[in-house]
Amino acid sequence: MTHLAAHHHSHDADAETGAETATDTATDVDQSDLLDLDADVLAEHIASLTAWLPLTEAPRRVVDLGSGTGTGTLALLDRFPGTYVTAVDSSDAHLRRLREKAEARGVGERVRTVLADLDTTWPELDAPDLVWASASLHHMADPARVLRQVHDSLAPGGLLAVVELAGFPRFLPADAPEEAPGLEERCHAATEHHHATHMPHRGADWGPLLSAAGFTVEAERTVAVDIDGAGSEAVGRYALEGLRRIRGTVDEVLSPTDIAALDRLLDPENPHSILNRTDLKVHTERQAWAARA
Repeated sequence: MTHLAAHHHSHDADAETGAETATDTATDVDQSDLLDLDADVLAEHIASLTAWLPLTEAPRRVVDLGSGTGTGTLALLDRFPGTYVTAVDSSDAHLRRLREKAEARGVGERVRTVLADLDTTWPELDAPDLVWASASLHHMADPARVLRQVHDSLAPGGLLAVVELAGFPRFLPADAPEEAPGLEERCHAATEHHHATHMPHRGADWGPLLSAAGFTVEAERTVAVDIDGAGSEAVGRYALEGLRRIRGTVDEVLSPTDIAALDRLLDPENPHSILNRTDLKVHTERQAWAARA
C-alpha cells in the first residue's frame, strides 16, 4: 500500500502504496510512517512471497517498481544476498527513508534509487533479471503500457512479480465498536466510489493483462493474512494510521453516530481509542502473479 503515479489518492486502498507527488509534504512523511508499519506487521508474508518466486538462480539485478519506503527492496536484499536493487518511486521522501533503512542494515551499497513518475517517464533500468511490483500497478494511469515497458526492459527470460492486496486490511471485530457495530465495513464501503473512480484497476485479475503484454504467467498465489494483534503496538498504530486515511473521505456518507465513533477510535487520548483495544487482528489477502518475459 506504494509509488509511481503523480496523482494524489487516499491511502485507504492498501498499505504499500504512496501515489504521492515527488514533493516532501507532510502527507508524504505520514505515508512513509504507514508504509514502514506495513513492512513491520506484514514482514513474514512478504518474505514468503520472495521465497515463492519461480527462480532457478538468484537474480543479479532487481528493480522494485513503486518501492515506497523499501518493504520489497529490503525483503529482496534479504532473500538474495548477492543482488543489487534499483528502487523506483515518485516520492523523494520515500526514497530518502529507503536509503536510510538500507544504510542502517548495512546494505546501502546494494541499492540504487531512481525518482520517476512512470506515467510520464520511463527510466533506464539496465535489463533487470527480476522486476517486483507490489501494490503499485493499480495506481498507473495506463497499466497495460507500463507492463509492456517492463516486458521490454527485462533481460531475456526475466521475471515480473506482481503483488496486490485484496483491499486494505480489516482490524476490528465485526461487532465493534460497541456504540456502532460494523463501523469498519461501513467505512470501507463508503470509499468504494472513490476507489472505482481513481483506481479502476484495484482488485484486477492481472493474469490476462500480463499475457496481453507478452508475458507467460508461470505461477499465481493467494496468501491469507490473519495476524493476531493482541498486545502488538505496531498493529495498533497500523490500524490507527490506516483508518485515519479513510476518515477524510467518509464525512458525506456515514451517519453522525458513525463519524463520532470513528473519531473516538482515532483519538489517541480517548479511552476508546483503537490504540487501547486488545482485540485487534489484521485480516486481508495478498495475490501474486509471477510472469516470464
